[in-house]
Amino acid sequence: MSDHDGFTVEDWLALPERGQRVELIDGSFVVSPQAATNHQLCTGRLRTLLALSAPEDLEVVEAANLICADEGAIPDLVVADADVMVAATVALEPHHVRLVAEVVSPGRKNRMRDYQDKPRMYAAAGIPVFLRVELTGAGAPRVEVFELRDGDYVLSAEAAAGRLLQLTEPFKVSFDPAELAGPRRREP
Repeated sequence: MSDHDGFTVEDWLALPERGQRVELIDGSFVVSPQAATNHQLCTGRLRTLLALSAPEDLEVVEAANLICADEGAIPDLVVADADVMVAATVALEPHHVRLVAEVVSPGRKNRMRDYQDKPRMYAAAGIPVFLRVELTGAGAPRVEVFELRDGDYVLSAEAAAGRLLQLTEPFKVSFDPAELAGPRRREP
C-alpha cells in the first residue's frame, strides 16, 4: 500500500454512512472510531457556547463533512452559513464556512493530523478561522485561535483554563476554556 491511495472527493462522498469518521487526507481514507467521552463533552460544550452567541445567519454543528479542494475533512465543529446548514447539505463547500475547530485527540498520528494535516487543509481551503483545543498538558484545556492571513494561519488569541478567551471572528464570544472540560459547572 502506498502513502497515497488515489481516492477522490467523489469516492469519499460515495461512502455509505457507517457511524465511523472517515476523512480523505492526501488521497487516502483515514478511519477513526468515535472520540473519547471527554473529547465529545468538550466539542458539545464548545458548540453550545458558540451557538448561544452566533448571529442568525450562522449555525454551529459538530462533525460536518467539509470539502477541502481534493481532500475531505470532518472537523469536530463547524460554523457556517445558516441557509446552507438547514438545507440538509451532505458536504459543505469552504466558502460557506467561517470557522472550524478541532479538539486534539491523543496518539501520535491523531496529534499530527490535528497540528499539521488539518490546519494545512483548512488554510488551503480558505477557512477564515481555525480553533484548536488541547485537553492535556499545562493549562489544559487550552484554546488557540488562528486567523487566515495570506494563505497561512496566524495565532490571533489563546487562553488556558482560568483565563478569558475572546473571539471577534466570525462573531464576538468570550469564555473560559475551563468550561470545556471536567465536571459540569453549576451556578449556585
